[in-house]
This record gives sequence, structure tokens and C-alpha cells, in this order.
Amino acid sequence: MTRLKNLALNPWIILLSLAGGLTLGAYLPAWSLKLAFVGHVYLDLMKMVVLPFMLSAVILSTQRLIQEGSGGRLFGRVLLVFAVFAFAAAVIGAGTMLTLRPGADLPPETLDTFGEIVGGDLNSNNLAMELNGTDPRPPATGLETLLLSLVPSNIFAALTKDETLKILVFSILLGIAVGQVPRDVSDGFSKTLETLYQGCQTIMQWMNYLLPLVLLTMSAGQLAKTGVEPLLAMTQFVAAFALASALLLLPAIWIIWQRGPLSLGATLAALRGPFALAIATRNSVICMPSMIYSLTRQLEFARAQVELLVPLSVSLLRIGPIVYYVCATLFIAQLYGLALDAGELALVITASILAGFASAGMTGLAIVSLTSITCGYLGLPFEAAFILFLAVDPICDILRTLVLVIGNTASVALIGARPARVTETACLS
Repeated sequence: MTRLKNLALNPWIILLSLAGGLTLGAYLPAWSLKLAFVGHVYLDLMKMVVLPFMLSAVILSTQRLIQEGSGGRLFGRVLLVFAVFAFAAAVIGAGTMLTLRPGADLPPETLDTFGEIVGGDLNSNNLAMELNGTDPRPPATGLETLLLSLVPSNIFAALTKDETLKILVFSILLGIAVGQVPRDVSDGFSKTLETLYQGCQTIMQWMNYLLPLVLLTMSAGQLAKTGVEPLLAMTQFVAAFALASALLLLPAIWIIWQRGPLSLGATLAALRGPFALAIATRNSVICMPSMIYSLTRQLEFARAQVELLVPLSVSLLRIGPIVYYVCATLFIAQLYGLALDAGELALVITASILAGFASAGMTGLAIVSLTSITCGYLGLPFEAAFILFLAVDPICDILRTLVLVIGNTASVALIGARPARVTETACLS
């Protein structure tokens, strides 16, 4: 079974599955659309397990930290690391876009394609008219959205609606309360949660065997829906966003390696599970059990801290969406020929961080739509350009999820207690 799991998570198998899916979607779009249901069923199965897993993990870890008396120091480090990571993501994204300028001086044929996608014709002048229209909706504030999404009025309704942030708040509060209960009273409840936690983790490990098939069918279905032309027209934006993502992934992997007990090769092998799952599912919540498994069972970080920090970071430290909002906003500004001064650039960075916080619990196109927050502060209507980003979102969503998952794994490794280094490679099975 271990050999089969390692084969399913092998990077070459993952890349071959992705390439096969894209080929299938390009040449057999009708069949690809029929096979897309496989990915939807897989995502539903994963969501079925992830929420009870997160609930049990956060309550147990918070309870243990309260009983051990180490919660205050830990949360102080959480605030510092989260702030630094969010700011660094925004700055790296801005630096990449200002250096490459993918939205400036585009060739006429690219503008023609944009005009066709946005305005239904091939006239690039009409593109400018469509994109510079007035946005009738007042911009939302990311902070207000975040505060309104914190407290659940009904925890069962929150579980039903996949409202991750509300579930996290409830779990932390309940964990703090249970941590105040005498151990002889809370032991039965803790054992029940432990059983639920272990059972959900086992199911998630079983689901990993299906990753190559799921990635094949999902990538084929996505390309069959959007086609190749919009992707080619947005190549420069996708390339710039991919570079910004790589500039975040590399230091994140370096932090995990430096904080962990293993060699670089063994550390990369330990990250195969979260990496593959992020590509296949494009859902950071679903990746949480794999992140916890890699950090605790393979990289030997303290379980009580990891089980709390992983859900907390995935819900609040939205590195992937933050860098995406910066890149998308600056791309649109460059497309219109708008030169930003230092104050406007600082505004984009701040608004992107707030929009990232507001994206807690969101996935896919819901995340893309929040780009209107950052565009609104600059007077750039995002509605007309939404279709451009919609066309390439399957690729951007993979990059966003990868940055979020690996970046948050690095944040947990930096916040938590550092495990002792070993002289030989630990077992990765």
C-alpha cells in the first residue's frame, strides 16, 4: 500500500496526469466534459471528511495548548509571522509585475483577442470602452467582510455550508473551554475526538490513491470549457503570476527545510502529498490533513501545535489570493496605461491583504471576484475584465493553492517549536 501511495504522489505521475488531461481537453472536448464528474465526486468525498477532521483537530490541539499553558506565546508568534508573510507576498507580487509589466505594450493581435472576449468584437478600441465603463457598485471593504464572517449563529449550518472560518472560531472557543475542564472529566470527550481525527485521516490517505485519475479528468474538463485561445491571449499575465508564485514557493520550501530535521531531498519528498493534492483539488481546505500528516509524521513537528496552526493559517493567512490580487490589479492598470505612484501602489498592497483576509473560506471564482476590491480603490472596474481572468483561472487557481498550501506549511514550521535534527533520513512512509 505504501508503494502504491508513493506512486500516486510521484511528481512525474502528477505531471503526466496533468499533461494527459490538457491533451484530452484540447482534442476530445466532448469526452472531457463527460468525464468531469469524476473530479466533482472526488471533491465532494474530500469535503465530507475534511470538516469533521478540522473540527476535531483544532479542538484537541487548543485543549492541549491551554492545559500545557503555552497558548499565549504561540499566538504572539502567529500574529508576527502572519503579518510578515502577508506583506512579503504582496510586495513580491508587486515587484514581479512592475519589473515584467505584462499588461503594457501588448501587440495589436492580443488586444484584438481581448476585445473579442470582452466586447464580442475584434476592435481593440471597443475593449477600452468596455473596460473603462463606470462600476455602479460601491467597493466592499475586506475588513468588514472578515468581521461579519467570524461568528456562526448556528454551527451545524456553518458545517453544512462549508463556512471554514466560522467553524474555526467555534472550534478554538470550544477547545479553550474544554481546556479549562478537569482532565478526568474531559478525557472521554478527548478520546472521542481522537478517534474521529484518526478515522478521517485514514480516509484521506485512501483518497490519495485516486489523485492521478482525478487530476486527469479535472484538467481535461476545465480546458474543454474554456478553450485554448483565451489562455494564449493571457499568456503574459499567467507567466508573470507563475514567476511571482515561484518566488514565494522557493523561500517557503527553504524555510521548511531549515526548520525541519531532514535533508533537502527528504524534505521535498515529505511535501509531495500536499503538493500533489493542491494541484489535483485546487482546494486548500482539502489539503489540510495532508499538511498535518507531512508536518507531524514526516517532519516531526509537535502535533498539538500543528493541528491548531494549519487550520488557522489556511483560514487567515491567504498568501495565494494576496499575491493574485496584487498581480491582477497591476495587470489591469498596465492594460489601461495607468502609472501608479508610491501611494497608489501602497494602497494596492494594503487592499490586496484585506481582500486576502476576506477570501477566507472561499475557493475558485469566488476568490477571483474579490479582485474588484483592489480595483475599486483605484477606480478600475473589474467587471468587464472578469471574463479575461475567468478564462485562465484553472491555471491560476493551481498556483494560488500551491502558494497557499506550501507557504502556510512554511509559516507553521516557523511558528512551531523546531524539532531536533536527525543524522539519517527519517522514514517517509
